[in-house]
Amino acid sequence: MTTTERETPTISVRALNPGDLDDIVRIDGKLTGRSRRAYYKVMLQSALGEGVRVSLGAELGGTFVGFLIGSVYYGEYGQPEPFATLETVGVHPDFRSKGVASALWEQFATNLKGLRITKVQTQVDWNDTGLVRFFDHVGFRHSSRICLERALDQTTVEES
Repeated sequence: MTTTERETPTISVRALNPGDLDDIVRIDGKLTGRSRRAYYKVMLQSALGEGVRVSLGAELGGTFVGFLIGSVYYGEYGQPEPFATLETVGVHPDFRSKGVASALWEQFATNLKGLRITKVQTQVDWNDTGLVRFFDHVGFRHSSRICLERALDQTTVEES
C-alpha cells in the first residue's frame, strides 16, 4: 500500500438484536434532536417478535453506525400479494455518504428476495431531500397508492 492509499473499513450488516436499542436511540437522537426511546423500544420489540426478521444494523470498524427496520405483510391492507415496508432507516451523521444506508438497503432487498417478496413500500417527508434522494438512488418510485392525512380538531367534544 502506498502512502496515498487508505484502507477503508468494511461495512458489516447483521440482524438487529435487543441490545441495539441504545445505539438506535442515540443515532435517531442525533438525526431528530430528541429521544424517541419509547417508540423505538416498541418498534424493536415488534420487529424482533415477528416470525420474519428483516430488520438490520450496520457496523463500521466495530461501531454501530446505522439501522433499518422493516416488516413483511402477507395480504394485509387490501393487497393480495405479500409485500414489505421499510419503516425507518437511520445512519449516524458522522458516517453519512460512506455507503452505510446502501449496504443496509442491499441486504434488506436480498433478504426479501429470498422470501419471494417482490415489492417494498415506504413513506418519506417530501421536504426530507436527503432521504428522498436516497430512495431515488436505490430505485423507489411514486406509488399508485396515495398517503392521506387529516388533522383532527383538538377542541373538546361536547356530550350529546
